Amino acid sequence: MRETTAFPSIQTERLLLREIVERDAEQIFAMHGDPDLMRWFGSDPLKDLAAAQGLIKRFASWRLDENPGARWGIQTSEQNQLLGTCGLFKWDRNWRKCMIGYELSAHARKQGFMRETLAAVMTWGFAQMALNRIEAMVHPDNQDSLKLLRQLGFVDEGRLRQVGYWGGQYHDMLQLSLLRSEWPAANVLETNNSSN
Repeated sequence: MRETTAFPSIQTERLLLREIVERDAEQIFAMHGDPDLMRWFGSDPLKDLAAAQGLIKRFASWRLDENPGARWGIQTSEQNQLLGTCGLFKWDRNWRKCMIGYELSAHARKQGFMRETLAAVMTWGFAQMALNRIEAMVHPDNQDSLKLLRQLGFVDEGRLRQVGYWGGQYHDMLQLSLLRSEWPAANVLETNNSSN
């Protein structure tokens, strides 16, 4: 991500990926306060609206941190209601890598929204953050997420034993990654940039 004060909104065919702001607190709480949705997220459900407001501030702070990133709110182009979020974070500039994380409301699933979001965010990350590697950590039981990442070209790298802790217990996570050379859109961007 290049140093900028403007949030990097992304438009896709059906979606607007935009900054998560204070007025989104109720929708963030509806998602991040849902125990069923949060069982794979890696943190305990939020307890109240104030916690959702704090999470929004934390997402905003990523762009100012030493190892920054961005967290996009996902909405359709027609409606100003969050369907979920997606973020690139823990950016290591020297190693040219970062993590990706995301969640989607139950009512927005099975419509291809997360595939569309991930494709746009990863393309943006390879282009704007000069990434060579995007990592994902996924709970072994989260089969829908694992299937989606593998379809997008992510490669399994192994099981991290008891690396996570939420819900009062330790959790194993699977490590996956995608390299710039494995993402066709990154190659297109590289060709376009070198011809300018």
